[in-house]
Amino acid sequence: MSFERPTTAITGSTGVVGGLVARELSAAGMPLRLLVRDTSRAPELDRAVVERAVYGEPTTALEGVELLFMVSGSESATRREEHLAFVDAAAAAGVKHIVYTSFVGASADSTFTLGRDHFATEQHIRSSGMDFTLLRDAFYLDFMPSMVGDDGVMRGPAGEGRAAIVARADVARTAARVLENPAAHLNQTYDLTGPERLTLAEVAATIEAATGRPTRFVNETIEEAYASRAAYGAPDWQVDAWVSTYTAIAAGDQDVESDDVERVTGRVPMSLAEFLATNTD
Repeated sequence: MSFERPTTAITGSTGVVGGLVARELSAAGMPLRLLVRDTSRAPELDRAVVERAVYGEPTTALEGVELLFMVSGSESATRREEHLAFVDAAAAAGVKHIVYTSFVGASADSTFTLGRDHFATEQHIRSSGMDFTLLRDAFYLDFMPSMVGDDGVMRGPAGEGRAAIVARADVARTAARVLENPAAHLNQTYDLTGPERLTLAEVAATIEAATGRPTRFVNETIEEAYASRAAYGAPDWQVDAWVSTYTAIAAGDQDVESDDVERVTGRVPMSLAEFLATNTD
């Protein structure tokens, strides 16, 4: 490369959110350091260098980084510890500002079990001495169609709770704007939600309208939810996370509609119907 090692680092560029952010910033001419687990899978972008970094493992890839976009790691039983170790590594390397993708309603006792890991990561970032921007994402509307079974039924103990589900593309747009002008977002926390609060029955009806396939929501009891997911043979922590996706909605934890996406990007986030109109086979 003919330019110096970039001081803005992006994690997760092999995934959807990190990849969208990296591509948008690269297209705008920003030099980037792409930190990835598998360098062979990194996108080839102008003015970008690729370096290997794995959450929870020692790395030199953070040396000289001033601005770090930290996409939350893959769900695992050890994700919290991996996150905390990476935050420590960033602070030790002299990172000045970290932008982290967290979760709406993250707290020590979040109904959604993985929200507790996000909260622990947030608290560690806050105590690290680095400046920060926390992007608290709602559940992704991109995943809604995959929650419908082959029988056209979406099942879970969500009751009549509502959630302002957000598109990953809108999260990425918001993150890109923050990274382009980080000084304007120092030590801020943003709730990144969609423009409407929907019940899962309304989600199912919207999917049916977009696809033409009969789709409905069936409210399970918690016991039924665990039983219906037992066949997957997943570890307990993962099943807890799956079920608590629905119980968090039932509890009202996701009944949060924010205008932060529009305030940061200048554009209203996509609704589920708008997303399905361009992302449905």
